[in-house]
Amino acid sequence: MKRITKGVLACSAASVALGVPTFALAQSAGDEDAVAETAADRNTIIVTANRREEAITDVGVAIQAFSGEQLDNLQVNSTEDLQAVVPSLNISRGYQGIPIYTLRGIGFNTINLSATSTVGTYQDEVALAYPFMNSGPVFDLNRVEVLKGPQGTLYGRNTTGGLVNFISAKPEFGDFNGSLAVEAGTEETLNTEGHINLPVGDAVALRAAWRTERSWEGWQKSVSRDEKQGEVERYGGRLTLAAEPIPDMRIELAGNFWINKSDTLAAQAVGFTPNTDPANGTVFSLFNAPGLPAFVAANADNWSSDTADWQPLAARAQNIGRGTGIDQPNAEDSNFYGLRGMLQFDLTPDISFISLTGFNRVKRDASYDWSGSPYEILSQRAEGEVESLSQEIRLQGTTGPAEWVVGGYYANDKVIDTNQTLLGENANVGAIRGLILAPQAALGGASIYQFFAAQGYAPYSVNDVLTSFRTYRDEAEFDVETFSVFASADWELTPALTLTTGVRYTEDTQDYEGCSRDFNGSMLPNVNLFNRFFFFATYGAIVPPISENQCNTFDVDTLSFGPVTSRLEEDNVAWRGALTWEPNDDTLVYASVSRGFKSGSTPVNAANIATQNRPARQEQLTAYEIGTKLALANNAFNLNLAGFYYDYKDKQLAVYFADPIYTTLLRLDNIPKSKAYGIDGDFTWYATDELTLSVAGTWLQTEIVGYQGINAAGQPLDYDGYAFPYSPEFSGAATITYDTPITAGLGLRAIANGRYQSSTGSTIEDFDPLAIDSYGILNASLALYDLDGVWEASIWGRNVTDTYYWSSAATNANTAVRFPGRSSSFGATVRFRF
Repeated sequence: MKRITKGVLACSAASVALGVPTFALAQSAGDEDAVAETAADRNTIIVTANRREEAITDVGVAIQAFSGEQLDNLQVNSTEDLQAVVPSLNISRGYQGIPIYTLRGIGFNTINLSATSTVGTYQDEVALAYPFMNSGPVFDLNRVEVLKGPQGTLYGRNTTGGLVNFISAKPEFGDFNGSLAVEAGTEETLNTEGHINLPVGDAVALRAAWRTERSWEGWQKSVSRDEKQGEVERYGGRLTLAAEPIPDMRIELAGNFWINKSDTLAAQAVGFTPNTDPANGTVFSLFNAPGLPAFVAANADNWSSDTADWQPLAARAQNIGRGTGIDQPNAEDSNFYGLRGMLQFDLTPDISFISLTGFNRVKRDASYDWSGSPYEILSQRAEGEVESLSQEIRLQGTTGPAEWVVGGYYANDKVIDTNQTLLGENANVGAIRGLILAPQAALGGASIYQFFAAQGYAPYSVNDVLTSFRTYRDEAEFDVETFSVFASADWELTPALTLTTGVRYTEDTQDYEGCSRDFNGSMLPNVNLFNRFFFFATYGAIVPPISENQCNTFDVDTLSFGPVTSRLEEDNVAWRGALTWEPNDDTLVYASVSRGFKSGSTPVNAANIATQNRPARQEQLTAYEIGTKLALANNAFNLNLAGFYYDYKDKQLAVYFADPIYTTLLRLDNIPKSKAYGIDGDFTWYATDELTLSVAGTWLQTEIVGYQGINAAGQPLDYDGYAFPYSPEFSGAATITYDTPITAGLGLRAIANGRYQSSTGSTIEDFDPLAIDSYGILNASLALYDLDGVWEASIWGRNVTDTYYWSSAATNANTAVRFPGRSSSFGATVRFRF
């Protein structure tokens, strides 16, 4: 079992895992022992995957890690950019702009701000439990670690897919330094980034860091008029105080924030839902917005990387009858701040006490249009807030042959998740308006409108009906508590053989209340006439009508409209067992079996029926993995290879269920059994001191086992053998770096980085408009820099071939839409260090 000294950490953390040689590590030619030691260590990166400092090659876990220097060189400025170097990680954004993280096929396809992910994200070991918290810029990092597979026995919250840990650069005692970078690029882009490290005496230091991103010209062009979307306005900052007031004690206090006022992503309409597709000749398809079928037919095969469409603001902002519009541009107005406090006290040379306190708050206010067309098919204004407080206390140390950790964790989250939806020209809305006024054979030729009028219930005019159902609200409140205790130990059975054992007991409680709600009277005619009539025809009871701004979600058990409430109380035991064999310094082989959980979830849906807002219970994943890590030719060749098999129980997925009014509706369900398996690996060849080649890839198979459901058309469908969403069969990445001195004082660095993934789906159903085609993108940069590290100038390009691809797709009850990836962009960066 190898231990890493702080001296090695200081040197190695600056080196890179995938190929940027660090010339600052070179020793004088006369010190041959130092030269030999550096040659062995220069390509090693230090990680804390096991809550202690270890070389990545000595950790019996599938992990990829990248230094802050490498992230800068590869233009990794957001969480999404990590896909360029971690191909098994898939990050997409759906129509509400919420990141969807999938790692080795394990993800949670959700649109809700309130949903936690199967892939945990952490900032300096504090959980960012809700993916939207990662919407700010990435900057001033020491490194990023991506751990694959369940990670429940060491980290704060259970995860089934893995975790991403962002480790920020920490204050340095006794060393005043700083940096400043300025970037200029296409779309009138101007970004800045920098840091200042300020020592205060010998044992206190402050570090301030920031990044600003501003683009004044949008990259998405409307195909129907002269408008653009895609402007960027994003800011992030961090202030960290570190102190060692007495020997064996370290205190860190940190605050960080981001502000995002960028435009939201616009969509591209490529088809229709089965219920509204003109080719199917359904009643609902007759009510498509005039011109919409022709628009989709003309553009479905002609979209490009920089085109999209959306409803003009002037049309969306106006009030129509009872329908209140959304009078703000399609943009974010969101912000986040996080506070972190860490106390570490070494009780003895071998035992440390650590307290870690975190508080994160994110607030969202955003408008977006995912019609993919210039019609009012579906626009939304999302508002919400999450406050998350966490406390972890742990002891860790070494006793005899064991390195161990024991501790406890508590978190409490308060969540509000709401949105206003606008869909005045949606085919489903038009059909319901028409059917209220149309003659009904079941009523002897009378209309639903006349049926209620004959009973003395006639509070609405015909014009009220014809302008109804333009808008409504979905809303929910959550109170979530998590408590866990955990223990893990690495037992040195022999100098070459280590046994890892870990266990975590967790209790999760979630209280929920929510519904879909009328908005200023817009829903009253269709709910109190159309919905109540069909509920009478289906369930045999005429239920009381709703009033303005009341819930319109119908409970079939109580035959009434009202809020949906639920309480989830769950517990689980996550565990991990592993054997790691290191026969020599260059070889590691491990085998592990672990179990992880994702807590139960309650969706925030456009809920006609209470069933749509019922919770899904926790899911369980048991992972079997074998792997090897080889460091050959004095670390010139590094190969990490793992084979894995995941046995999945109760996977949470959005599925369809039959509805008497809308044919099908979405809800969250547990898939009793499913599985995933594959091979995951990365290879780095330090061919010379100047040339490095890195390749990473994942071959993946995912499969639902024996699940019987229905499709979007409301027909029974056997989903046995269907693949998970966002789980391509193959994904790969390659990076070539050439870095060399060209004069006594100057260096040249050229980097080409590419990522490829095969086709996949955005849902479990085989529905062509929602398929995601295979694609590959290429990024490149060329830099000239001072060998003393004082300055650097570079030019760079992202998606330099301007490949048209889309990262996600969805339906909005009328059109099927794609969300395109960013078109090509180019720029230059100048960086100074002092």
